[in-house]
Amino acid sequence: METVRREASCSCGQLSITAEGDPVKISACHCRACQRRTGSAFGVAVFFDREKVAASGASNSYTRLGNSGRSIDFRFCPVCGSTVFWMPEFREDLIAVALGCFEKPSSLVPTQSVYEESRMRWVAFDLPGGD
Repeated sequence: METVRREASCSCGQLSITAEGDPVKISACHCRACQRRTGSAFGVAVFFDREKVAASGASNSYTRLGNSGRSIDFRFCPVCGSTVFWMPEFREDLIAVALGCFEKPSSLVPTQSVYEESRMRWVAFDLPGGD
């Protein structure tokens, strides 16, 4: 059986990431920090095992504290500013990749929706396995 290889990159293509295999989980996050980071109603993180991900190109870093009190290190392109991936300290074995950066984002569907208390009331999901 052939291993799935997924490619993601920033808007200008300078910073890219390759992930092998299927994601561990895909999380639609409605927290205010993700809303600010994306400039949208929510962000979507595609989580992969760290050892299955390789990045290439230059990146700048922005680190902030999450609600857990632990840091999240966001990597973005110094040319176009796109956030491509991030590494949450509380999940040191995982790397999150921004859904919209993938070549085929429609092939990836969120498996969970988090921080629902700050979800915009007009946003609704029909998640697999949801009620």
